[in-house]
Amino acid sequence: MTDGKDNEHLVRALALSHDMLAAAEKANWQSLGSLDAERLELLKSFWLETKRADAADRTLLAEISKINDRTIGLVEHLRRSKGRDIDMAAVGRRAVAAYSTIRLQR
Repeated sequence: MTDGKDNEHLVRALALSHDMLAAAEKANWQSLGSLDAERLELLKSFWLETKRADAADRTLLAEISKINDRTIGLVEHLRRSKGRDIDMAAVGRRAVAAYSTIRLQR
């Protein structure tokens, strides 16, 4: 069982998880990284001070995990989308290069 201080770590980590999801939705990568580092420290502190998580703690941890999964999914989706954009730009550059040597015939 935990005391109120440990639970505060999880409540703050949950709030940071929501902030991380919002940062991912805005593609704010710098903010996302700093929020993740702060949340990691809170979770480490929680586990250092806690022998066993009670039901309330497990509920908070499950919610943090659920939001984290959504954030990771969104980031992965955005990464793949950006990769497709880069691939299409490369195709366009190759097409321009291929056709730029052909002069217009009159």
